[in-house]
Amino acid sequence: MKLHPSLVKAMVYGANDGIITTFAVAAGAAGVGLSASVVVILGISNMLADGLTMGLGDYAGEISEKAYIERQTGKTDDRQLWKTGVATFVSFVVAGSFPLVPYVALFLGAPIVDTVFTLSIIATGIVLFLVGSARTIFIGGNWFKNGIVILGIGSVAALVAYFVGDVIEQLVL
Repeated sequence: MKLHPSLVKAMVYGANDGIITTFAVAAGAAGVGLSASVVVILGISNMLADGLTMGLGDYAGEISEKAYIERQTGKTDDRQLWKTGVATFVSFVVAGSFPLVPYVALFLGAPIVDTVFTLSIIATGIVLFLVGSARTIFIGGNWFKNGIVILGIGSVAALVAYFVGDVIEQLVL
């Protein structure tokens, strides 16, 4: 499948950040004992606002890059730059939804109160791996290795978010 490299970058970046950011918000909110409904509200509002900001920021960055390249080379770039912003936003929201699925299920009455955080971790890990594996469609290589790379990057970020939240909770509460 052929896509412009900036679209591939936008999709991977948006998905990875959407997953981790949403997981961090959900984990932090759940960690201080907020209800599933509050976790879902915070998660969705953050996901949409952060995804929109990232999409618009990506678009602004593409405009800046285009202007810089045209100024340096004199060549025009006819790409539809808005596509990278949309790709970032959509990838962020779609992938970022998965860490919230267990909290939505709990809110809707699923008897998973004792395992909701564990299920969110599992959903986050699976989607990180799938995003990494899906990169293989565009960049080639080994799908398993690509999945592990993105899972590793996301896991480090998630662990930092979790432990920083834990330390701050101990200091504040």
